[in-house]
Amino acid sequence: MMRPRRELFEPIDRAEPIDLLSELIRIPSHRGLERQEEGVARALGAYLEDHGLETSLDEVVEGRPNLICTLDSRVQGRHLLLCGHTDTVPLNEGDEGVGFSGEVRGGWVEGRGSVDMKGALAAMAACMVAIHRSGALQGGRVTLAAIIDEEMESLGAEHLVASGFKADGAVVGEPTENRLALGHKGLEWLEFRFQGKSAHGGTPQAGINAIAAAARFIELARNELAPRFTDRADALLGPPTLNFGTIQGGDQPSTVAAFCALTADRRSVPGEDFDSMTEELRALLDQVESEMPGLGTELRRVPGGMATLEHVALKTGADDPIALSVGHALRELSGSARKAGDFPAWTDGALLAEFGGIPTVILGPGDLQLAHSPREAIEIEQVLEAARLYALTALDFCQANG
Repeated sequence: MMRPRRELFEPIDRAEPIDLLSELIRIPSHRGLERQEEGVARALGAYLEDHGLETSLDEVVEGRPNLICTLDSRVQGRHLLLCGHTDTVPLNEGDEGVGFSGEVRGGWVEGRGSVDMKGALAAMAACMVAIHRSGALQGGRVTLAAIIDEEMESLGAEHLVASGFKADGAVVGEPTENRLALGHKGLEWLEFRFQGKSAHGGTPQAGINAIAAAARFIELARNELAPRFTDRADALLGPPTLNFGTIQGGDQPSTVAAFCALTADRRSVPGEDFDSMTEELRALLDQVESEMPGLGTELRRVPGGMATLEHVALKTGADDPIALSVGHALRELSGSARKAGDFPAWTDGALLAEFGGIPTVILGPGDLQLAHSPREAIEIEQVLEAARLYALTALDFCQANG
């Protein structure tokens, strides 16, 4: 593998991925903006085209396109997808921190989206440029897909899957500090609504307290689900989880609360699905109703958490060709393979794998703990390392027989 190193690493540096990253950070692409991700997609496309690559913009919704760029060796081999998202979360309310500065300071690039995940997009783009310039791809194809809306409903990933796009393996560039992650838990945002009966606070027995009902439900969930979760623990991903994130209810202290609503984050493991998760939660709600006659309850998805495809878990075998190729790249670059693990957040990789049939792993620059934070920043050396890893992975994976 020494030959690809000489051919690719210098072109990656000449591709100036850090300048590209600073430019992408300075283009806001968070929810609430008109034509939210279009500026980032066009800037990325201009960069690739300036370096001799062909790109296309595939509009998912008006003003919000996925960008697609493919390098084809015209020789039989595997097809690798490098995938990242162009949207970010908004700045932190009350503390804008480094904002959209894109400033380079002390070996780091600062600004919203540097970690999640414009750093990976810049590395992927530089990888494509380096492979193109070097002519090192002797078999197969590499596609870069920069897609919209991962932070909300995953409209971009759903559109890519629905288009019939196919590949033999995918790397999603979420921030793993360039460690190989083989999967993550599934994610559902759920809402639990409790409808009771108001009464004067001096005669609470005349009412049905919806807040008390919610508290009882939380108690049952903690005492009855936790043991089941432990029994379902996955060897890679660990046990399922349930986190209650918000609660709203009641009018004022001297009135029995007639209504209460909880929202929760439910993380799933392979073998669970929406129906199985909600069935056991519905059973707990039924128990609360039986203990409090007259109480009504409802369980539903939180609107905006997904478009149409269930946000399932992702798990790819360590012996899958894409995982092996990433492992080869890590060993080539560092001399030893870092132990593969899981990723603590959800990614579009689950949709690519479950509904697109594309074996998918996660590998990207940046510390997840800095993502979405007021002083989000990414280490320059990690961005350059990621570009090298993507390039080495592409050559190893694509040039194998398909």
